[in-house]
Amino acid sequence: MKTIYIILLAFLATASFGQTRKKKNTEQSKPFVLGTIDEIQSTELSEKRTINIYLPEGYSNNDTIKYPVVYLLDGSADEDFIHIVGLYQFNSFPWINRVPKSIIVGIANVDRKRDFTYPTTIEADKKRYPTAGHSARFIAFVEKELQPYIQSKYKTNPFTTLIGQSLAGLVATEILLKKPDLFSQYIIISPSLWWDDGSLLKLNTEALTQTVKSKKGIYIGVGKEGLGPSDIPHVMEVDANLLVEKLMLLKNKNLQVNFDYLPQENHATITHHAVFNALRLLHPVSTSK
Repeated sequence: MKTIYIILLAFLATASFGQTRKKKNTEQSKPFVLGTIDEIQSTELSEKRTINIYLPEGYSNNDTIKYPVVYLLDGSADEDFIHIVGLYQFNSFPWINRVPKSIIVGIANVDRKRDFTYPTTIEADKKRYPTAGHSARFIAFVEKELQPYIQSKYKTNPFTTLIGQSLAGLVATEILLKKPDLFSQYIIISPSLWWDDGSLLKLNTEALTQTVKSKKGIYIGVGKEGLGPSDIPHVMEVDANLLVEKLMLLKNKNLQVNFDYLPQENHATITHHAVFNALRLLHPVSTSK
């Protein structure tokens, strides 16, 4: 009987020691924090919007350094925010030094089709996407509310970049063609230019020749994607090429256009590779020693 008590006590002591050690290990763990979450009550959109913010290493409110800002559409934590932060962090390492340390502003989505599309004349798309057609309100939110908020709260300099893919690439193209000075640099990937039977490609952009007086870095990338999801056939690679030609024909030296065809990528896989290429093309690194 005593033997049983001894074995039982030994078991309890071992279990107690294991729990103590496990508790200590747990106490040593710390959360890995990538950024912060801000919320903005938007008058333009009549709703609260979630904004994910990445501040680069060394950022401090107490120094005089100011940083460029990257505005990322599809910027939710479960969308592109983490991946784009990683690309900018990697390319800003001192042994690479391709891009300056940057603040990343990820705009979390509420309704992509509502925010990233302008009104369409295609009846089938009106029925298919009943909330679509309000990009003007979203653009007003970015211009009148989000940008001033970021500039007032964080240590920013005037250089800004906009990144958008698919429908987000459509609204990025709309901003480029209608309000080019809203950003310094545009990274447009697989834009859904099929929307409204490609009407954005028919927009008269001659005014850009006169109005764009500061340099704009533009990257347009597209994969092997084929037909867009519209009843009227539009090949996405062809539409992207037409956009590039439209910008090139303006012959404005301030528009520095880079076109990138990635045939090994499709609509689902292109973003990460395209943004990496965009940073390389828009920010060439000198190879001289």
